[in-house]
Amino acid sequence: MTFEQAGIRVAKEQEFAELKSGLTRIFAPRRVDEFLNELDRKGIRIRDFELVLTSGVLERLDETFSTLGGRRRYELLPTSDQAQIREFYLLQVEEVDPGLRAKFQKLYRYY
Repeated sequence: MTFEQAGIRVAKEQEFAELKSGLTRIFAPRRVDEFLNELDRKGIRIRDFELVLTSGVLERLDETFSTLGGRRRYELLPTSDQAQIREFYLLQVEEVDPGLRAKFQKLYRYY
């Protein structure tokens, strides 16, 4: 028997999809280095999603967050949708190329 995560219905599908696509673009192999550099300059640990969100880094790197008010849009999502966006973000964090993770190991530390 394998673990299967229960599916949680997304309440605000359009907003959720826009935020998810913005995060997908930021974590694209050709852009993730720029994202990690921004976090490193600001001293923000990569797993601190709330701080990443409020820092303005996402707005500078992707049009979804800048033109659509990504942070505000996230705040208007119901708690269950916010949790799924955070989970998606953290999955993207863990899928970053191991070479980049080694280069930015300070961002990935838990302490």
